[in-house]
Amino acid sequence: MLRWFLRRRIAAFARTWNYDASYVNEMIDADPAAVIAFLRAARIGLYHKDIPPAAHHAAKIVGVMAEDCGPCTQLAISMAERAGVDPAVLRAVVARDFAAMPYEVALAARFVELSVRHAPEADDVREEVVRLWGRRALISLAFAITAARIFPTVKYALGHGHACTRLTIGGETRPVLRELTRAA
Repeated sequence: MLRWFLRRRIAAFARTWNYDASYVNEMIDADPAAVIAFLRAARIGLYHKDIPPAAHHAAKIVGVMAEDCGPCTQLAISMAERAGVDPAVLRAVVARDFAAMPYEVALAARFVELSVRHAPEADDVREEVVRLWGRRALISLAFAITAARIFPTVKYALGHGHACTRLTIGGETRPVLRELTRAA
């Protein structure tokens, strides 16, 4: 019964987002409790306090691109679009064109990029995040990074990782510049 329930939920998610969730179905076959643990861990990314939605989505996109430039990145972009983030802003995030991003989006994207690289410059950007939005926003960014990295990490470990693909943003398909996404 648990397997049936999990399969229905995963199938609905996959249909909604046009996402290949076959790796989750393999986990269901092996151990439904593992899927429940995985999904619980990923819920950390739902924490979103005191940060503008576009900046939060940018953080998720940059976080996932540090691990993956394929289907997980497309999923993060699709979710941002559905949340109303301007496709031009999303294109700028993917291209790391900080000048084309609104200040708040650029701040979040820079912070995530520096954080996943463990760069010392992240300290100054972190201070600006806290000054602008507060500690809960910093936690939101930290959790966005963590959650964004869970899915591609599990997918690659289970043999379902995909090489870089083209991303569709606002109906426009673009190649991914992998050298910009390799943040770790």
